[in-house]
Amino acid sequence: MGSQAYGVTTKGSDWDMVGFCVPPKDIVFPHLGGVIQGFGRQQQKFVCYEKHHVRAEGRTYDLNCYNIVHYLHLCMDNNPNMLDSLFVPRECIVHSSKISEMVREKRRTFLHKGAWHRYKGYAYSQLHKMKNKEPEGKRAATVAKFGYDVKFAYHLVRLLYEVEQILVEGDIDLRRHREHLKAIRRGDVTEEDIRCWAANREVYLEKLYAESKIPWGPDQDAIKQLLLDCLEEHYGTLEGCIVTDKGPVLALREIADIIDKNRGMIS
Repeated sequence: MGSQAYGVTTKGSDWDMVGFCVPPKDIVFPHLGGVIQGFGRQQQKFVCYEKHHVRAEGRTYDLNCYNIVHYLHLCMDNNPNMLDSLFVPRECIVHSSKISEMVREKRRTFLHKGAWHRYKGYAYSQLHKMKNKEPEGKRAATVAKFGYDVKFAYHLVRLLYEVEQILVEGDIDLRRHREHLKAIRRGDVTEEDIRCWAANREVYLEKLYAESKIPWGPDQDAIKQLLLDCLEEHYGTLEGCIVTDKGPVLALREIADIIDKNRGMIS
């Protein structure tokens, strides 16, 4: 993830590693362990394992491993950080299982117009931090050199480029605009130019949002089925975990529809 995936690494870039895992059954389905939601002592939920500034083989790693349930939920919500992990170039994937390939194959299913609201929020958070966040460590030297935080600036631009691709193409190429991003990181673009570009881009993207043909919201049923398929692949079976047979429910709905349509004849 991070600068490695975006193609804008510098000499001191960290390695941001993101993945997901499938926890034991009773973590995903607490009732299997006798837990009744809302009653008694509740077991601790596993959402994400994090470990930062790990030194190995001359590199510094930041590690994040998500519970697959939470991971797919964040992707469905079009969280920019999580969506990026679905669309990294193949060369950035250091380990891939059959389940991760199942998810990656369906990555475009997660994209919808709600991305604009999420990406806009993240982008303008970066814009605010450009000037207002107190720089620390290496970033303090960067701000002193260029007059503003170029890392926040390049993330601002990157996010707006990405959401444009989502709205227009229903896809993401993380490296398409890397030359522009690298120019920003080098300090070749002024803060004023960044702010002007972002303001003009917002107007353009609002128009794209209104015209976009991608779905308004997530296909929750399709994504839930993908999750169930992944869990079944890992566990071998979901028997006793969840009711997946919708046959009786659908049959009852059909009967109710027939009664409604013929209510006049019945009376």
